[in-house]
Amino acid sequence: MRILILGGTTEARQAAERLATVLELDVMLSLAGRTGNPVRQPVPVRVGGFGGADGLARHLAEQRIDLLIDATHPYAARISANAAEAAQQAGVAILALRRPGWEQREGDSWMFADDVAGAVRTLGSRPRRVFLSIGRQEVGIFAAAPQHFYLVRSVDPVDPPLAVPDARYILARGPFAEEAERALLAENRIDAVVSKDGGGAASYGKIAAARALGIEVIMIRRPELPQVPSASTVGELAAMACAHFGLVAARGV
Repeated sequence: MRILILGGTTEARQAAERLATVLELDVMLSLAGRTGNPVRQPVPVRVGGFGGADGLARHLAEQRIDLLIDATHPYAARISANAAEAAQQAGVAILALRRPGWEQREGDSWMFADDVAGAVRTLGSRPRRVFLSIGRQEVGIFAAAPQHFYLVRSVDPVDPPLAVPDARYILARGPFAEEAERALLAENRIDAVVSKDGGGAASYGKIAAARALGIEVIMIRRPELPQVPSASTVGELAAMACAHFGLVAARGV
């Protein structure tokens, strides 16, 4: 029984690892290839796109996939939409892992933006010291506000660099502890954090650190995703996948 996981997240790797322990399942993980040095994966990996929903539907049919799992990033809206459409075209069951977003707590100072361009506008015209923690692909949009200092953190280099007079780049892969994040924000005299609502513990440290230091967070809202059967945790997803095939989830998952 063949499963294709659309990955790129920690949870995708964890789900693959759990499902790979079930002997009846043949698990393949698909990565978009946007990260230059991905972490080692526990199952065979396919790298690269499919050519939209139609291409993915053909792949599902050709590879005789029985179950498609969308475990992509919460902001990978186009991939999630293609996955739902492809599964329908190919007549293949689909499950999704929908990581819950963060919740505001007492002491948080959050401003909300609908997208990255909105976050640029929310920063305002007054020069600020900004920590960008949004990945590297949309960083270039902040060139529209060159008056700010930007501290940019990403897994891979930002290429080309942000076209502003004052920016510092950090290459790092999470998880990031709150204490270290607090030191980073203080050292760079950050007064605004721009973040996507990624959810989970791995990147929450910056949110907790901003709260402790009284720093404003500009939170980019999540996009709308297709409505498909979904789980909020890896364990719940693994159980649903096993149940789909009539297998007992107690087999190590």
